[in-house]
Amino acid sequence: MKYSENDHTFAICAYKESPYLEKCIKSLLAQDKKSRIIMATSTPNDFIKEMSKKYNIELFVNDAKPNIAGDWNYAYGKAQTKLVTIAHQDDIYDKDYLALVIEAFNKSKNPIIAHTTYYEIRDNKKVYSNRLLKIKKLMLMPLIPRFTWKSKFLRRRTLSLGCAICCPSVTYVRDRLPKEPFEVGNKADLDWQAWEKYSKLKGEFCYISKPVMGHRVHEESETSNVIGEGSGRTPEDYEMYRKFWPKPVADFLIKFYAKGQNSNTL
Repeated sequence: MKYSENDHTFAICAYKESPYLEKCIKSLLAQDKKSRIIMATSTPNDFIKEMSKKYNIELFVNDAKPNIAGDWNYAYGKAQTKLVTIAHQDDIYDKDYLALVIEAFNKSKNPIIAHTTYYEIRDNKKVYSNRLLKIKKLMLMPLIPRFTWKSKFLRRRTLSLGCAICCPSVTYVRDRLPKEPFEVGNKADLDWQAWEKYSKLKGEFCYISKPVMGHRVHEESETSNVIGEGSGRTPEDYEMYRKFWPKPVADFLIKFYAKGQNSNTL
């Protein structure tokens, strides 16, 4: 199957009153290949409604109690196209993001997801290289050649060391995945949990090694909030390691992974 921009939707997850939401919207409107854009929220307010009207983006309101997995699932479910990218409100997408994703899908035979390298946005500056980004690029390096995209072994070995796949960089092939792709429960590792589950499927994880989206790191980001709580992340990380490794190895790896959390603090 060949895909085009007509098969794709950006589903923005809007929460409260993010000062970065408009930048996210503008980056999606500036894509070289134009696709559908929708917005979903479980915290409706005048600010989000105004952004929706200003840019003529259809807004969907989730009446359920806000939670990360539920919010992502709701936004995903409102996109009726074959391909969906869940755009996080604080992040931005380079103009060639969608074009490269579609190109990658069309080079594959049985795609499940596509994901890209990313850069960080800190104090409104683009950061392409730091310790965390270097480690993640190194982890994903085996998946650069196209012939490795279909290897369950390689993607599971990559995931066994940590979550190198940046969630907002991912585009999903809906007919390959559950109607609700994320499991409610985890607060920090619901994306890693999803990749682990999908890594067992027959098909391809299409990887674009060019950094074509920016993940914003700031004090109000969800990742920073979870890490700041001090109790939510490490147990989930350990649970994920146990999906791949026996207890002694998981005990060893968690010590190093916990130190990496410092890269998401300011």
